[in-house]
Amino acid sequence: MAAMNNISELKPFKSMWKVKVKIIRLWKQYSAAGGETIQMVFVDSRGDKIHGTVKKDEVGQFAHVLQQEQTKVLINFTVTNSSGSYRTTKHPYKVVFLPTTRVRICEALPYNMTGLEPVNYRAVLNGKLDPDFLVVVEVSHIEVVSVNGKDTQKISVEQRDTEDERLPMVLGYQ
Repeated sequence: MAAMNNISELKPFKSMWKVKVKIIRLWKQYSAAGGETIQMVFVDSRGDKIHGTVKKDEVGQFAHVLQQEQTKVLINFTVTNSSGSYRTTKHPYKVVFLPTTRVRICEALPYNMTGLEPVNYRAVLNGKLDPDFLVVVEVSHIEVVSVNGKDTQKISVEQRDTEDERLPMVLGYQ
């Protein structure tokens, strides 16, 4: 079997990759063009991150074996360009699962490998950060509260920067 690769080594035009990664974020996404997909952010033992996608035709094959906070060995996937706004990592490429991709159980990477990189709020407000990349934060569970007689979903967020400055927010959706 091939040697283990690091995320920093991944590039297009090859599908015989093998990486050990922790799934630090995972969500299902639906679009009219792409149908339901699974989107993920992976981190490896070096702390490097890359985005991953399971396209609609493979969702049924992989949904039950991919869970946030789990460490997996991924074998035989493709790597394509990652572009556009609101990217989840600075890696120029993303992992795309194939029907022949294999997901294996393995020893977990350390629990404290979160992939989070705190930033200073002043850098955000001053426009010093690249706006094409997301700033990931932790959020509360969704609560349902009554607002003007209507049920509203509420999430409380407290962001904290590298200097321990805090920014509380409440987001609502009816």
